[in-house]
Amino acid sequence: MNFGFVIDNRNCIGCHACTVACKAENDVPIGVNRTWVKYVEKGQFPNTRRIFSVMRCNHCEDAPCTTICPTSALYTRPDGIVDFNNERCIACKSCTQACPYDAIYLDPETHTAAKCNYCAHRVDVGLKPACVNVCPTEAIISGDLDDPISKISKLVAGEQLTVRKPEKGTIPNLFYVEGDHASLVPSQTQRSGRYLWNSQSSGVGHHSGNSGSNSIVFDNLNSSDTQKVSKIDEGLKQTARRVYDAPNKGILWGWEVAGYIFTKAIAAGILAFPMLFQLTGLVNVPDSVLWTSAILSLVFLGLTGVLLIKDLDQPKRFLYVLLRPHWTSWLVKGGYTITAYGGLVTLWGVLKYFELASLADLLIWPILILSVLLAVYTAFLFGQAKGRDFWQSPLLSVHMLLHAVVGGSAALLLMSAFWTDLLPLVSLLKGILFWSLVVQLFSFAAEFLSSHPTEDAAKAAYMITHGTFRTKFWGGVVIVGNVIPLLLFSLNPGLLTVAAASVLVLIGVWLSVRIWVLAPQMLPLS
Repeated sequence: MNFGFVIDNRNCIGCHACTVACKAENDVPIGVNRTWVKYVEKGQFPNTRRIFSVMRCNHCEDAPCTTICPTSALYTRPDGIVDFNNERCIACKSCTQACPYDAIYLDPETHTAAKCNYCAHRVDVGLKPACVNVCPTEAIISGDLDDPISKISKLVAGEQLTVRKPEKGTIPNLFYVEGDHASLVPSQTQRSGRYLWNSQSSGVGHHSGNSGSNSIVFDNLNSSDTQKVSKIDEGLKQTARRVYDAPNKGILWGWEVAGYIFTKAIAAGILAFPMLFQLTGLVNVPDSVLWTSAILSLVFLGLTGVLLIKDLDQPKRFLYVLLRPHWTSWLVKGGYTITAYGGLVTLWGVLKYFELASLADLLIWPILILSVLLAVYTAFLFGQAKGRDFWQSPLLSVHMLLHAVVGGSAALLLMSAFWTDLLPLVSLLKGILFWSLVVQLFSFAAEFLSSHPTEDAAKAAYMITHGTFRTKFWGGVVIVGNVIPLLLFSLNPGLLTVAAASVLVLIGVWLSVRIWVLAPQMLPLS
């Protein structure tokens, strides 16, 4: 058994009966939708056409939302329905980033993820989904795709059908008869937030106030930039425009996510270098440096945990990540990495305190390995967010490893200006920071000079280098965070100048993390 939907655009009249029925049946709050109708107009008067497209969860066979969910709150039933259990949901919003179809929202009343679940409670008692029952023109067809005599199977076998974003490999079970490219591909029409009969440009609850400033992706570009963007959008039909749509969800992963990526990078790097120097014998590292680095690493690790919990809309359930783990999710693997790293560093400190140095030294290699995993695991988490193409870059793990190398060495050099115990490490740290900044500049060049596999990835890259974030990227990340420190280090400066350069480096790391988190989220998914 494999339930699915067919939307017959030949019959849809855009009456919104499906949206109303869905809201009534599932008690969906105002401002968010499980099912909605998108209007797109094409052509020029008098040769015009209005297209209605019903949007909702695609009940994918390979659903990325279930893979990334850390607690199995989203799961695929044996009958193919992708359902959810809001009692397990921690509201981490990972599923909203993983879904390429923008089908998942955060319920402003329960503060948990929700979406179309095929009216599973009705299906279980032999009824059809509410939207199917209410549609006056039978434009929505539901049923078992594996049943060869069902109406939906006959439609799938006999009609030329379209699915949304087949390149994502999710194998969606939502099909469109006469699906129009201009309506089904979000980049083909601009999301403005100002539509027919619609005064609401932002969501409610969690989303309130988040969408207004982000509804137009390229609203801050000048005319020259707009001409460049048009080259990316050469497939866009200028006569197609979006005239009605659901409110924009806005930025769901904000400064908290950027903050914990930054703090865990510092936590990983600030202890790794003193331990690596001690292990290799490159320099005699004072015990005071090892102790202080370990304590600071735990402090930044604690801040990472605080920011992770603060980002949850159900913070009281944060332990579900460890106690109810879904092992396909890199959020779970990251949670256990943070726990294991913090536990080993603490154990190392206990052994050192009781003067069991030989046993403590045995923990250095495991701590170093975990510090690398701590630095890069979010790259794999972001890679599971299939809705955001820019995060699928193979260079993302390189960027995040460099954040730990650059951030950790810069933090230690900053401390060296005020703490003489670090002076034996300064020469090595300066060399590491200098060459890691060089590598970082090359990684930026590789990211932005190479071609991107999808239009959305190219748009996000363009937004960073030429659009909304161009000043922060070129001025803050490249010049302030990389070029100026490189110039200062090449002059063989004193400790105060090294400390100032290190501050600039840390500013650059923060800005780059913030930009990488925000830019892909400003592109519409539906």
